Amino acid sequence: MRFLYNLLTFLLLVPYAGYWLIRGLGNRSYFDRLGQRFGLGCPKIDRCIWIHAVSVGEVQAALPLITALQDRFPRLDLLVTTVTPTGADRVKAIFGDAVRHCYIPFEFPGAVNSFFHAVNPAAALIMETEIWPNLYRACGVRDVPLILVSARISPRSIRGYRRMLPLIRETLSHGIIIAAQSQADADRFLSLGAGAERTTVTGNIKFDVELPPQIDRQGAALRAEMFGDRPVWVAASTHEDEEQLVLAAHRTLRERFSDLLLVLVPRHPERFSDVRKLIETEGFSVVSRTEKIACSPTTSVLLGDTMGEVPLFYAASNVAFVGGSLAPIGGHNLLEPAAQGLPIVTGPHLFNAQDIADMFVEMQACVIVNDEEELAFAVADLLANPGKASELGRNGLKLVQQNKGALTRLLVMVEPLLRKKLNGQ
Repeated sequence: MRFLYNLLTFLLLVPYAGYWLIRGLGNRSYFDRLGQRFGLGCPKIDRCIWIHAVSVGEVQAALPLITALQDRFPRLDLLVTTVTPTGADRVKAIFGDAVRHCYIPFEFPGAVNSFFHAVNPAAALIMETEIWPNLYRACGVRDVPLILVSARISPRSIRGYRRMLPLIRETLSHGIIIAAQSQADADRFLSLGAGAERTTVTGNIKFDVELPPQIDRQGAALRAEMFGDRPVWVAASTHEDEEQLVLAAHRTLRERFSDLLLVLVPRHPERFSDVRKLIETEGFSVVSRTEKIACSPTTSVLLGDTMGEVPLFYAASNVAFVGGSLAPIGGHNLLEPAAQGLPIVTGPHLFNAQDIADMFVEMQACVIVNDEEELAFAVADLLANPGKASELGRNGLKLVQQNKGALTRLLVMVEPLLRKKLNGQ
């Protein structure tokens, strides 16, 4: 089956490269270091600890881990790979030159081999769901310890993996250590052939979210500077087809709260200009964050067209809607606003982190809505009932605090392995 898989990767290489070029026509950042997608032009590193995080969400989740590894292995290079340019931008914005970055190569043998020859990892830590047969095999044959961090498999994806069960079973046989988010995730990995002695439940390091220093003070300052004493709700990480629904809800809300301001933050930066046009087409007065001017009393929408400021917008708002959930995207990070004690509203499509979403529902730590009418009603209810909003926020904060510790459990397991490998034992 590996032969057939590699044949398929070669056959898909040209269309996949073409897809990447087409993406680049709409977003020039996809042309950035394009050769690295083929294993060319990767940084030459004598030895490193390699952390892979697909995009912005995974980079955010990996921040505590990267910081902990910097503290424990200060003389060793850390390499962070991403798939998306937005993930790369986030790595650069947070760490600057303190860590190395390159793009993960396409999943075909030549690119993978070139990547490993250049970066020479002593150990690899892969965030969450990525299962790549050639990449994992390359770790195995080079005796590179591979740890799947906060590993998870959704019920939807496991059906696809089972269609390639012989290949997946062989992929998971290279001594891979699986630090699963939950027992259900661990059981799914075991059903695919993972070794029981190398599979453990450590929890989700996303619960170990690290808020920016003094975020409360910064949020209050932003609010005083830009919003005054107006009520504010934020719609974060929204996608195409969601902004229209959010704006429809905002129109309804302003019938009751005439001075209400919406902070709208699209998930993908290449859509910022299109979303601004949509806001204007819908008849709302809009100010972009990059304009660096205060919202006037007539401004009804602030467009968050910057990267990395979502925590600040949460800190400056009364209610948060977390996007990717009214459209069937799978939902985005509920833990970030919860860590700030903010009342959360979200849509029903939460399959990207269903276990966490179920915990929020069970703890009564969020409100789930199905359309723009329910969204407007939920936000209005929370704005009109501060006690209810505070209780919802407290429940979310309690959920985060109760589930912290995954990073500590992971490091207890991983640090001795890394030191043994780095000492050549």
